[in-house]
Amino acid sequence: MIFQPRPYQQQAIQRLLDHPAHMLALPLGAGKSVIVLTAVREMLFDSFDVSRVLVIAPKRVAELVWHTECGKWTHTEHLRVERVIGTREQRMAALAKPADIHIVNRENFPWLVELVEQSGEPWPWDCVVLDELVGFRDRGSKAWKSLKRVRGQIKRLYQLCGTPAPNGLLDLWAPVAMLDQGQRLGRSLTAFKDRWFVPDRRNGMVVYTWKPRAGAEQEIHEAISDIVMSVDAQVQLPPRIDNIVPVSIDMARYRELERNAVSGAVTAPSAAVLAQKFLQLANGAVYNDDGQVEHVHDAKLDALQEIVDDGRQVLCLVSFVHDQTRILARFPQARVFDGEQSLRAWKAGKVPLLVMHPASGGHGVDGLQDGGSTVVWFGLPWSLELYLQANGRLHRSGQKQSVIVHHLVAQGTIDERVMAVLAAKGNVQQALLDAVKGLQQGVTA
Repeated sequence: MIFQPRPYQQQAIQRLLDHPAHMLALPLGAGKSVIVLTAVREMLFDSFDVSRVLVIAPKRVAELVWHTECGKWTHTEHLRVERVIGTREQRMAALAKPADIHIVNRENFPWLVELVEQSGEPWPWDCVVLDELVGFRDRGSKAWKSLKRVRGQIKRLYQLCGTPAPNGLLDLWAPVAMLDQGQRLGRSLTAFKDRWFVPDRRNGMVVYTWKPRAGAEQEIHEAISDIVMSVDAQVQLPPRIDNIVPVSIDMARYRELERNAVSGAVTAPSAAVLAQKFLQLANGAVYNDDGQVEHVHDAKLDALQEIVDDGRQVLCLVSFVHDQTRILARFPQARVFDGEQSLRAWKAGKVPLLVMHPASGGHGVDGLQDGGSTVVWFGLPWSLELYLQANGRLHRSGQKQSVIVHHLVAQGTIDERVMAVLAAKGNVQQALLDAVKGLQQGVTA
């Protein structure tokens, strides 16, 4: 296939060629992989600016996406790609083969850094690409620390994401500091906070949350504008319809849990556990103290049935294992997303109902848009980023139909709080904890 870049794609390619450190914050489905591959091909074989490239990606992306994307385009099909995944023996074998690009999953990246350090050899990849920033926004993570150790030996570093700061501006510091060694936002997170933020929620001297001071957001965006490219307005996606499907459930068990929740002190860990319980009950089943599944209601299954009966292929996103189990029992035609085989069947129109956890298919799984245009959120997620990424599997470039995203929302439950926060693109995890803790003051979820 011949790649004919759109204007924003050509701009992004040039940005990568012109800047040794850059973040592409492009919407889901905007073609970030082919943009990088096009720039990398030129740097490898035209300008000779780099010699070896390492792509660090989520596990499923490392397994499925990059080698397929290379073979898809005539100008990149000659690139030699090796996937450093699997067992240690398989990873070592992949590293021993000649390659222009190595792909490693994020979990194995720290192992790779240690392997090179133990060898006593210099870091061999002069160009490194982070495909998605999950795991690299936290300066305490193994992935971030490992990258920090070799950053000085990396000539070109590129970061790809759809949402660079899904939970607020504080998310920007770690990835930007990795790009520019702290030149723009400060050499430490503390310096970043001191310059642009003020304490928000606190208990005495302990500050729990921070909020940007007046004018900070514009100043921060201006400070990083030369190394971050965002082109939301230029990317034309098909229409998307968001639909809330209200679901009425028997509230007796739910109210019982609410009453029990206020009987003692609600700490952050216990609030997180209770939030999960509330979400499970809203979906129709709950794990008891012995880890067994207790059935509560089928209201969401009935709502899903109406959507499936419409006759279109449906991508159903689930939160818990028991959600998946009950859906498979109700819909024998359903199939669980498990990689390439299920993806091919979906694209061929042979899967009326594809069941997926958003964390399994949220990042980088390409091709779902070729098989359907209907998404159903059976259970709403904790994470705004997972929500945006998963919706983007169908609502992306290449989709030829209007996309409809159904949200099954149990009325009178924590579902309503989650849906409101997702719609406002807020911090879902904090909202859930606040909702549960609010029960002590008589505030329902």
